[in-house]
Amino acid sequence: MKPYGNQLNFKKKVSYGSKKNSQKTSILNIKLIHQIFDTINISILVLIFTLFFLSFNSQRKWSNTYKTLSKTRAINNNLIDYISKIEEFYISELDSLNIYRKTKPGDLIYLEKLIEKKESLYKKNLSSFIEGFSDSKYQRGY
Repeated sequence: MKPYGNQLNFKKKVSYGSKKNSQKTSILNIKLIHQIFDTINISILVLIFTLFFLSFNSQRKWSNTYKTLSKTRAINNNLIDYISKIEEFYISELDSLNIYRKTKPGDLIYLEKLIEKKESLYKKNLSSFIEGFSDSKYQRGY
């Protein structure tokens, strides 16, 4: 025993057999700990891959849903445009009803039927030909 400061250092004498036994148990403990960590790591990897594929599938479904919703929104916008045009037309028709008044028999004006003159085709063509000469429509010469 050697004194070192206020402490005393004891050297423990351990036999070779017990040293070998303790090494075996420590190796078994280390292997057991490694197996536990390997199992935990593998289960975490499986969990990560499972969640990755689930989220990937969920993202694909969301993309399809969003595409469908975008198409529906475009159709609704077109319908809203058509509805507003129809409403504008009906409002203008209703406004025009207030402008015009309903007619009564006393408001009507009766005209006599005019006699239609029948003109022969030959006379009509001849007169247009003569007018063409007088307007210089048909010119002579070169």
